[in-house]
Amino acid sequence: MDAHMLMFCLLLLAHCTLQQTPSKKRTGKRDSANSAAIEELKKQITDIVQELNLLKEQQALHTVCLRGTKVLGKCFLADPLKKSFHAASEDCIAKGGTLSTPLTGDENDQLYNYVRQSIGPEEHIWLGVNDMVTEGQWVDQSGSSVRFKNWETEITLQPDGGRGQNCGLLSTTANGKWFDESCRAEKASVCEFNIV
Repeated sequence: MDAHMLMFCLLLLAHCTLQQTPSKKRTGKRDSANSAAIEELKKQITDIVQELNLLKEQQALHTVCLRGTKVLGKCFLADPLKKSFHAASEDCIAKGGTLSTPLTGDENDQLYNYVRQSIGPEEHIWLGVNDMVTEGQWVDQSGSSVRFKNWETEITLQPDGGRGQNCGLLSTTANGKWFDESCRAEKASVCEFNIV
């Protein structure tokens, strides 16, 4: 809070300095010096604003991670409210994250355990994977090909929904295995946030 107040005071001081208009004429040399000083002040304000925004982002991420759970390089935050794939994806993006997309078996296990504890032992969550553009080519939220996959293949041969099921989900009842599902179905979700 002290850091924020300090920055606010600096910004206010700089703003007042820029708003002051002199009553007497200045020489060209003095005007030039004042112009340079104003530009320097503007640069300092820009730097302070950028630093403040970075601090806000870090604080928001810290809050998110405290409410959720941390894994290597990222943290997860569960949203038990059931919604369509697109609605869940948009909500994650609005929070500054993306739908969870495990990159390794270990990460998938951690996500599975987190979902069981935070949402429930018989829930399904949307994953950030889909094959909407080209059937059978599963991509993540950035459009890159999904390298790690954990489809359920022991009982059913997933993905098995063809063009009618283009979005991926993780099932806790199937021990964290993946299934394809209609993107219009309503499921819980988990947002992931990268920790730099």
